[in-house]
Amino acid sequence: MSNTNQEEVGNLSNAEYDFPKYAATTEHTLQLSSGPLAYKAVADWISLRKIYKPVAHLFYTAYIAEPQDCTRPLTFVFNGGPGAASAYLHMGALGPKRVAFGKMGSLPEPPTQVVDNQETWLSFTDLVFIDPVGTGFSRALKEPGANKNAEGSKEKFAESGPEENPEFWEIEKDLDALGEFICRFLSKYHRWTSPLFIAGESYGGFRVARMARRLQEKHGVGLCGALLISPAIELDALLDSDYNLAHWIELFPSLVAAAHHHGRTEDLGNDDIQSQGESFANNELVRWLAQGEALPADELALIVGRMSALTGLSATVLERAGGRISATMFSRELLRGERRLCGRYDASVTTVDPFPDRNGYEGPDPTLFSIDRLFTGAINHHLRTNLKVETELDYRLLSMQVNEKWKDKSNRHFFVRQVGAMDDLRYGMSLNGHMKVSITHGRFDLVTPYFGSQRLTKLMKLTDEQKSNLTCRNFDGGHMFYSWDESRIEFHSQMQNFYQSALPGDRDA
Repeated sequence: MSNTNQEEVGNLSNAEYDFPKYAATTEHTLQLSSGPLAYKAVADWISLRKIYKPVAHLFYTAYIAEPQDCTRPLTFVFNGGPGAASAYLHMGALGPKRVAFGKMGSLPEPPTQVVDNQETWLSFTDLVFIDPVGTGFSRALKEPGANKNAEGSKEKFAESGPEENPEFWEIEKDLDALGEFICRFLSKYHRWTSPLFIAGESYGGFRVARMARRLQEKHGVGLCGALLISPAIELDALLDSDYNLAHWIELFPSLVAAAHHHGRTEDLGNDDIQSQGESFANNELVRWLAQGEALPADELALIVGRMSALTGLSATVLERAGGRISATMFSRELLRGERRLCGRYDASVTTVDPFPDRNGYEGPDPTLFSIDRLFTGAINHHLRTNLKVETELDYRLLSMQVNEKWKDKSNRHFFVRQVGAMDDLRYGMSLNGHMKVSITHGRFDLVTPYFGSQRLTKLMKLTDEQKSNLTCRNFDGGHMFYSWDESRIEFHSQMQNFYQSALPGDRDA
């Protein structure tokens, strides 16, 4: 690494109320199996504005291959939450450096190790990782004294101090902010004519589906491709209840995949356990959930027996739950005899149940907050040491404050369904008949199960031409399936092919 350059970004007129922002530009060379890859890294903030006045500062990390080429693909990347920074995709799969995981995505012992990423997407696209407002180093501050007291005079900043502005923690405002950021980045770096892609994970997949329409229709940004990674698309189906059949149907095949991974399924005379789980969900499970107590007793007994063989759970547990096996219940019950709990985000990963005699589970999930130490250490080391970012701000990996305050201001009436994103994805594919769409999942993910996207894509009413632009792929692993070495390698290869197919000169090749 050489040629480190830091420059202070222009101050606001109220500089005493603004946090310091410094752009850090560094040059690097990554040794790949295919040869050396030279690139420039830029860690900086872009200001969002109301007319002319800055109202928020979005932090980003951009990687541009050298020599620079504006005809090279450019991908904007973000995670979800809401409240998650982009560090998961940045340091887990796509960036030139990544955190070192244990075998099959397990947690390695401390300290965190950051290694060269042989599967970086920088080998085929320039990358921009965006931290939405309130995450990473991105912030929006209210004006000091913006709230007036009873006499109508402004409060003094010295008395109230700076206050974070939550107006961006809302579905539409968040999408507007990301759209404005992308436009400002394209203008700043003269990349408006580059082949453009967007990629998002989890709730970031929801963002991608919505922005597949919004970027093109509202901002004039044409997309070559949209990539949804372990996405939440229709949020209704993520909510479990006695009356929501879709949730239980979509989750069930992932339960079967996890049970099979742990050796808890019975020998059913067919090696394709995934297909068996999907078939059961679409047929026997639907009959049980839809008919409930009206289902004949002899048919119910057959269904329960088959379900027990597929999930490794006892008939007693299944009958008590009425066939509605939640991720939380499954995670605790599957390996209860071994005092181990499966992770909800990756049910192949387990941890010891510290309180096995308590009714409710009170221990840690091994696949969410347990991995914070890995990504927090990795992103702080990489930004502050490798990329030379200087700031006193804390890097917010996952802000529960943002998550808990997230709003949907468009939902103004009681009789309005939970917001979804599939309509916007369908609209975006119709708006741009050339745009390719990739949806990827981990088989052991119990939070955004793969069968949900598989079911939804069959309801999109796509033409044959549109169907050729949409691909769905599943990998071993969970929500962050790229933590598995083999899955990350396969993911990289598949996405390299996807990009090649989405580039204008190669569509008809």
